[in-house]
Amino acid sequence: MSIMQITQTIHIMPTLSLRSSKNTAQLTLPGMEQESKQPPKITNRQIAEVLSEIADMIAGQDGNAYRIQAYRNAARGVLDLEEPAADILARGENLPIPGLGTRLRGRITELVELGSMTITNGFRMESLPYGVRALMAVEHIGPYTAIRLNQELAIDSVEKLWWAANQQRIRQLPGFGPRSEARLKAAAEQLLPKSKLANHSAPRGAA
Repeated sequence: MSIMQITQTIHIMPTLSLRSSKNTAQLTLPGMEQESKQPPKITNRQIAEVLSEIADMIAGQDGNAYRIQAYRNAARGVLDLEEPAADILARGENLPIPGLGTRLRGRITELVELGSMTITNGFRMESLPYGVRALMAVEHIGPYTAIRLNQELAIDSVEKLWWAANQQRIRQLPGFGPRSEARLKAAAEQLLPKSKLANHSAPRGAA
């Protein structure tokens, strides 16, 4: 069984309070100095949203059903807490969530303390659709990019990848642009015979 391990870090970006440069330049009287502001505390809702999104991501990759359920149960458990999870962890106490495993408990603590959570996904290569595996043969394309191109643009071959790039369809996806599209087109050209590149007709099944 071939398994590819992918590590991802999910970040929560806190809203920064805007400070006027004019105000900071003003002198203040002794005892009236501006108090240092603590970074915003992560809410239970934010934690639950991250956990739910991870569960959906794993489900979209046909991941382990027990792991998906564990993240969803943890999300519901955090929402059911009677006080902020950040306060509970700050006291050095365990989160009172039934069935919460040690590893996931550590992930939540990491999210609360650092504002980010690092997870590792294992892809069973044989469980990925054939079209996704075909795209992963192209330079610059990993499993997440291959899954997106397959699901969002119905690209399941190197030829269709080149055609979509040639038609400037890839740049329309969030996170892509003309530069990344050109890079994928060039990488696809390296794998296609020149006879196919000379014929600009759309491949069978291309939108």
